[in-house]
Amino acid sequence: MASESKREQFQRYLEKAGVLDSLTSVLLALYEETEKPNNALDFLKQHLGVAGQESADTEALQQDLRDMRQRCELLAEENKRLKNRLQRYEPTQEDGAAD
Repeated sequence: MASESKREQFQRYLEKAGVLDSLTSVLLALYEETEKPNNALDFLKQHLGVAGQESADTEALQQDLRDMRQRCELLAEENKRLKNRLQRYEPTQEDGAAD
């Protein structure tokens, strides 16, 4: 009896959230497809908006990664230049000990 009550509560929750309507309409669209897609799960994701969201997020993250790698390269080059420049102006250990 308690499990049935939980089941009914969960069903009402899904109905209120619009999940059942969304799933029903996507499954209906899949059913009405004349040429069934090779991957039904991808079809569902695409029609629920998940696939587009993932690819947009993925593209943004990939762009961030490219930007960060470029920035890292620039900083590594700058670090190398500054180390070389610093070496020209710093006395060596031996010269400092002679003072």
